[in-house]
Amino acid sequence: MSEIPACPECNSTYTYEDRDMYVCPECGHEWPQSGEVDDDLKVIKDSNGNTLQDGDTITVIKDLKIKGSSSVVKVGTKVKNIRLVDGDHDIDCKIDGIGAMKLKSQFVKKV
Repeated sequence: MSEIPACPECNSTYTYEDRDMYVCPECGHEWPQSGEVDDDLKVIKDSNGNTLQDGDTITVIKDLKIKGSSSVVKVGTKVKNIRLVDGDHDIDCKIDGIGAMKLKSQFVKKV
């Protein structure tokens, strides 16, 4: 009989099998039995190393020139309800007075 591994999130030993997944009843974490970790989940961090998630509020830490315009996104501009996407510019958002923008996570910090 194969031994079921402990939960990688909370180290609980009460994990169990459910179809082709392991499940932790204590923290609710699920992961595949094949041992493959989902590499598609890219962790996006701000300039301070905090993990960003969809819906977070961020602040711009540097004046950002807007390509094709004479406008600038000023330092300290607060942006609410961000959306994380794949690509070089990994944050989609709407900035008041400017509109839809794509930002790089290295130029923002989580509020």
